[in-house]
Amino acid sequence: MDQVIGRSGGIEMELQAALDRQRRAFDAAPLPGRRQRQEWLGRLERLINDNKEAFATAISADFGNRSRVETMVSEILPLLAACAHARKNLARWMRPQRRAVGINFQPATNRVEYKPLGVVGVVAPWNYPVFLTLGPLVDILAAGNRAMIKPSELTPHTGILLEQLVAAAFGPEEVLVVNGEMAVGRAFCALPFDHLLFTGSTHVGREVMRAAAENLVPVTLELGGKSPVIVAEDYSISRAAGSVALGKFFNAGQTCTAPDYALVPQQQAERFAHDVIEAAEKMFPSLDANPDYTAIISDRHVTRLHELVAEAEASGATVLRHQASAGGNLRLFPPTVVLDPPLDGRLMRDEIFGPVLPVVRVASTDEAIDFVNRRPRPLALYAYTNVAATERTLLDRTISGGVTINSTIIHTGQADLPFGGIGPSGMGAYHGREGFYQFSHARAVHKPGFFSGFEFLRPPHGRTTRIALRALGIKP
Repeated sequence: MDQVIGRSGGIEMELQAALDRQRRAFDAAPLPGRRQRQEWLGRLERLINDNKEAFATAISADFGNRSRVETMVSEILPLLAACAHARKNLARWMRPQRRAVGINFQPATNRVEYKPLGVVGVVAPWNYPVFLTLGPLVDILAAGNRAMIKPSELTPHTGILLEQLVAAAFGPEEVLVVNGEMAVGRAFCALPFDHLLFTGSTHVGREVMRAAAENLVPVTLELGGKSPVIVAEDYSISRAAGSVALGKFFNAGQTCTAPDYALVPQQQAERFAHDVIEAAEKMFPSLDANPDYTAIISDRHVTRLHELVAEAEASGATVLRHQASAGGNLRLFPPTVVLDPPLDGRLMRDEIFGPVLPVVRVASTDEAIDFVNRRPRPLALYAYTNVAATERTLLDRTISGGVTINSTIIHTGQADLPFGGIGPSGMGAYHGREGFYQFSHARAVHKPGFFSGFEFLRPPHGRTTRIALRALGIKP
């Protein structure tokens, strides 16, 4: 598809033709039954399972090295779990829901039926190029829709593989993968989809929302922001440091829900910072040619990370770095901790998206909560405490897209928990039941019984109207 677009130059026309083909197919069969949806999900599950090694190889080629285990854990396993969960629960999700009828409208029945939207567009990011491409597709197909998918141009090996595998498993009127550079992405976002899902940065999310607004296309935005860690005074500092290191340096920090900064009791902050680096050095004894340590996606992103750390260091922050050499691989950025970063610097303003962890001292849990609440709503929040009352306080007094208690990032892989941001970190949620509802239209259906009081309220209004209004509790 992208080669055809590139040669013809008619990006908009080619994409619109592809959308029209899917919409015609949807209009011909607007309510796929459970068996059809199960069959689609089965095809997707086989595609993932049969090609997991090919996916790992392609992703590693795009990154310059991506840990095979990280790919299996973060992309393949949650995808297979999502397919199995959707197939198991699909009949229940599809069942119409009975709703109450007000006394004034009796006798009657109310129900909500969940109908497919039509054709859903998916704009996927580069950091988890399989999970964040095919993950939404699970929910889209479960809801009975067709889909067009635009992978990131930063992961071309994975994008080409996805295009080939999806084309072999689905007809272009069912699911279509469209590769291409930025111009293709812009044209894709401007299409009149029935719904558009975008995963990426907040800055680009604004542009996507503006493009979708031209056609009044509803959007689900999965963005990012700065997800905080709050370590309470009761929790073991070394244990928290080891846990945060695992989540922060997984995929070299290139995770939208990665811990972006840590708020630590002021007397323990320095120890925490050193313990994080020590944990990183145990996980990755070497960096050069280490298959377990993932590279940064591009030279531009590496340069940005160096600039963030250099600015903080020049402002007086203490910088702790993994001591192993990256050798000649310039895309390997060492695990880094920045203690006492300037709070008005870029490191504490911008989403880091790399293996750099700022550590900020706080006097109390209350101060940590205030620190979080003065900033834009994060996609995730991580709370470390063994005290139930403290856990409850942290949950009640903060707002975030999701939360993991005493660990990091793993709430995003739960098949039966919604995933989504709030405010600057996104809008809408998917995964499991919430994903089914996100990509469905909840259609209200009201059916009067053997008579309807509304029928008595017709002009000309006289004695019959007065009697009807009295029966409804209104004095005429």
